[in-house]
Formats: sequence, C-alpha cells, structure tokens
Amino acid sequence: MPASNLPTRFGSVLDLARLPWFEVRDGNRLVLVDDTVGPIIDMHTHLAMGYLRPLRVDLGRETPTTAYYLPLTLPVDLEIYANKNLDASSLFAMTLDLSALSLTRQGMRTTHTAPNLARDLRDMGIVHAVVLPIDLPVGPRNADAVLEISASYGELIPFGSVHPLERDTERKLAAQKSRGAAGIKVHPAGQFIAPDHPRTIRLCGQCGTHGLPVLFHCGPVGIEPKAGRRRSQVARYERVIAENPETTFVLGHAGALQHEEAVAYAATYANTYFELSCLGLSALRHVLEVVPPHRLLYGTDWPFYHQSLTLARVLMLTADDPALRRAILFDNAARLLGLGAPVPSA
Repeated sequence: MPASNLPTRFGSVLDLARLPWFEVRDGNRLVLVDDTVGPIIDMHTHLAMGYLRPLRVDLGRETPTTAYYLPLTLPVDLEIYANKNLDASSLFAMTLDLSALSLTRQGMRTTHTAPNLARDLRDMGIVHAVVLPIDLPVGPRNADAVLEISASYGELIPFGSVHPLERDTERKLAAQKSRGAAGIKVHPAGQFIAPDHPRTIRLCGQCGTHGLPVLFHCGPVGIEPKAGRRRSQVARYERVIAENPETTFVLGHAGALQHEEAVAYAATYANTYFELSCLGLSALRHVLEVVPPHRLLYGTDWPFYHQSLTLARVLMLTADDPALRRAILFDNAARLLGLGAPVPSA
C-alpha cells in the first residue's frame, strides 16, 4: 500500500490541491475532481450540539463558508494525528467554541449545520454521511435535533444517543430507532462515563438487541482533559466488546493514539469495525495492514476537520488496491448500514 512519491506536508488544507485528486474552486473550496474515486460514505460527522442549555444554533441555516476547527489556512502534515496540526490559537478557539460558546448563538458552531455539511459532501463526492449526536443525562437532546434535521436531507444518516445513566434506556433506544436512528454514538470522554462501566455495558447490550451498531469514540487523542483521557484508554473497551458479542461496535478513530492496541481486537472480536478518521499516514498504514479489509470504515470527524484530510490519506495508501479503496470508502459502510448501491446522478 504505497503512498507513492506524493507530498505529505502542505501549506494549508487548500494546498492539498497539489495532490492529483483535488482542485481549488471559487478561491476557498477544495473539491474532489477525480471521477474514479467514490462513491463514498462518511461514517463520522457532527452537527452543532447544545450542552446544559437548549441548542441555540439553527441546524437548517446555510452560511457562505464553514468554520472548521482546523482552519483551512493552517499548515497540514498528513503524517501526524489530525489534531497535532492545530496551533495554540486554533486549539483555544475550538475549546471555547465547544464550551462557553455552546451556551450562545455565537461562534464557529453556527456554521456546523446540515446544509453546510451537505455542500461539503457534494464537493468531496460523498453520497452519505453518518451524523453523530452526543447527549448527557440532563440538558438538551442533541439526538432529537439530529433526527429531526436529517429527515430533510437524504444524504444524512442519523445515529442516536442515549446516555448509559439515563432511566428507561430500552424505551429510548426503541424510540430513536423508530425515528430513523441507524445506530448509537457513545463518547466516554464527552459523556463522562467509561466504556467498562456496568451501565455502559448494559446499554451496549440493549443496542445489540435492537440491531443498532454502537459507534464509540475510542482511544485518547491527547487534547482532552485528563479524566476523559483515562476513560478513553483502549484497554477499557475490551470488556464491553467481549460481553456483548451480538452488538456491532465501530471503534471511532481506530483507537486514536493507541491504534496499535485497538487493532489487536480485530483478531479476537469479529463484532468490531475500525473507523479511520484523524489517523496519521503511518498509523493508518498499520491499521490497513492488520485489520481485515471488510471491517474498515472511512470517516472524517467533520466539522473538526475538512473531509479531504482522511480522504487524501486513504487515497495515497490504496493507490495500488482499488478493491480495498472501494471497501473502505463505500462497500463496508453500505453493508453495515443496510444501504444498496448508490443511484447514479442524472
């Protein structure tokens, strides 16, 4: 799986147009122009979410541009984990946007809307994107907002979110599934509960009963609070996977900074998939070498990052293996989500 002789360091996200698959249009849009790439399903995106107070962002509002947490103007090194490209200023801005500004109608998050995501999907040749909400036991219901807005966008596939400490989790899972949830997002760091907590294990078992795959944030990423880092240690995921063999688990970021520990689960647990967002080239190469091809999933973590970052890495490492490329970009996700072949555009 060679990366060939292509560059891996770029002056900005838009500078990825030096790669053969992309070009810049209208001065600020990076667009996929290679018709041989795709179709694509993005298994890892988010819309703006609310915490403590009701969501105050209009998820149906289109804005001229999207404010990614990794700005389009920053240098990019594809060899490193994606968040290592953030400088001090952008890291501070992201932290503020996800905390204090989440209580307001201000900030970059006001651009993290369904029409803006749909526009980026078109630019990148992505036919579907899974949208992942994160809910706490109290406060606004982000899953309800995602389910509602996704009903107006056929390209968006909503997942639900039920916190393990909520009451009547069984009923809430059934209700979200009936409204179109294709799976459940669990984020140990963001939801303040470990993957090996008995209530998390119970919830994941219920997801299996309802035929809902669980997409876990998996692994430390280096910029989360220490408590969140402890909850995200890959070793803490084995118990929930082992005790729920009927549940399908998607390990988001394939273990992130502990990807080598995460991919070891592939040989032992057939109920695991590995989602590839944010991994640097060397880490991604290792994952592709170890994990069976039919259990690899493309994802981007939009709007934290422009979708081209993961796409560029996958395209580099599958240059000589079109079957693997197709499996990662579309076939595996389509099978997992119960989708058919894409309908050709008119």
